[in-house]
Amino acid sequence: MTQFTFSVESPSQQFIRISVQFDTLDSETFIQLPSWRPGRYELADFAKNVRNFTVTNLDGKKLDFTKVKKDRWKVDSSSTDKISVNYSFYADTINAGSSFVDDTQLYVNPVNCCVFTDETYNDKVHVKLLIPSHWEVATSMLKLEDGWECENIDELLDSPFIASSQLQRRTYTSNGTTFFVWFNGEIKPDWDRLLKDFQAFTDAQIKKFTEFPVKEYHFLNQILPYKAYHGVEHSKSTVISLGPSYDVFGSLYKELLGVSSHELYHTWNVKAIRPIEMFPYDFTKENYSRLGYLCEGVTTYQGDLFLMKSGVFNEQQYFDELQAQFQKHFDNHARFNYSVAESSFDTWLDGYVQGVPNRKVSIYTEGCLLAFVTDVNIRRATANKSGIDELMRRLYFNYALQGKGVSEQDYKAVIEDITGESQIRFFDNFIHGCMPYESIITESLAYLGLELNHQPSESYAEGRLGFKVIKQADGFIVNTIYPGSPAETGGLSKGDKIIAVNGFACNGELDKWLNYFDDETKTVTFLRNGKYNQVSFPELMRNFYMKYTIGKMKKPDKHQVNAFEAWKSNR
Repeated sequence: MTQFTFSVESPSQQFIRISVQFDTLDSETFIQLPSWRPGRYELADFAKNVRNFTVTNLDGKKLDFTKVKKDRWKVDSSSTDKISVNYSFYADTINAGSSFVDDTQLYVNPVNCCVFTDETYNDKVHVKLLIPSHWEVATSMLKLEDGWECENIDELLDSPFIASSQLQRRTYTSNGTTFFVWFNGEIKPDWDRLLKDFQAFTDAQIKKFTEFPVKEYHFLNQILPYKAYHGVEHSKSTVISLGPSYDVFGSLYKELLGVSSHELYHTWNVKAIRPIEMFPYDFTKENYSRLGYLCEGVTTYQGDLFLMKSGVFNEQQYFDELQAQFQKHFDNHARFNYSVAESSFDTWLDGYVQGVPNRKVSIYTEGCLLAFVTDVNIRRATANKSGIDELMRRLYFNYALQGKGVSEQDYKAVIEDITGESQIRFFDNFIHGCMPYESIITESLAYLGLELNHQPSESYAEGRLGFKVIKQADGFIVNTIYPGSPAETGGLSKGDKIIAVNGFACNGELDKWLNYFDDETKTVTFLRNGKYNQVSFPELMRNFYMKYTIGKMKKPDKHQVNAFEAWKSNR
């Protein structure tokens, strides 16, 4: 059995001390720290947080070792059948995928900081925490008298935990599974409201899959006093960071519901239904896949849709979420340059930052819209008897439960089997190609008696001049520029800091000054690379960035009404 011990080495300096004992089978043993974590498909370089790495036998005698890669060590284990690996891990960040320690808590995502060996990867793991006696522990790991247990390293890496004196907990049950809802941090939970809503969307998701993959599940909520929003999926739990505290059950409550439903759906989709390239995970290198539109796109679509299907969201609340995805899609002109499949492959390159203007699209946004279209296409082909729920249920039972990963050909074949229609053109044009989505979105909405409305952005800079900005205390940073707009032809660039219009300082009111000079030439003063510049906009008689909203048709026919009711219900 592999044994891990975690202790708080220095709460003020934020180091966790980790000790692990491995059996050794050969004269050389390779110690590996994960290079990335599931849910974030990019290399993370966790090893940069490791300090004072040592290896000894169980008598404390130091063993020779060599670092052979940035996160891999070779140990001379010829003189022992057990080794002890000891190191400190710097943990100064709280988000849903990080590790953190101070004098109030020990929060660990083991995939950040736990080493392993190939030979003992499938051995049972015992975990011991050296923490204050009054601290409680929130985790999905199996509790023992003297610690916690995982079936193997894979389960350990997938089992975050929070040890703290601030934890609050409630439970509910759905289809035989016990769900734990934990809050850590300053928070006053409205438990009655929360448990009612969580019960509803959990019941609705399980009803469609007919079963839940595990018998116990934990929502681990890190509530922060500042603005935060992040969630990461695990097989038996999720970690969610959200803040500020005072707004979690106010204006942020819909965000708590949205991320919780999204991460719960990941229990089936990604943790069970997994791309073949990640079956199993290889933590030593990139796991390239073009199926991000299935992993994250379908989950984004279904996570929000189940809030409406379960009655937690009303129709308008759901429309607000879906139209936000439409807005992101139409605002990103990279949709004409790079496909969602290519963008999925490139998450390992630059998938989580804005990157080069108009180079790539979001697997979450584009995947969500393609999932919506796929859902409607299945409903149209089956006279509303089936939808995307049937597709995902088949992937779960025919692949995940059979111990198989899903290839893109598998995904396409299941859609074709349900619809009886070829999906070649759809995949070629919209998943691997850059064909505009307008036609398939409009047709899908119309099938449900819905329509997509648009009007110019209320922002003068966006609607009339074609650029978006990020407001700062001393100016406005140009963030995106609409191709062919006055902003582009006038010579404005991403990163320019606008400080004045027609010689008048903006003072936090860029749009008001632009509106004030509506019928006049507008000359903008901006700072670029430490130098002040000016540009005059050749304003055109057209609009650029638009605001998109979803609405019901005034007179839908009975087929559209029936289709909409079937789509929004959880029958």
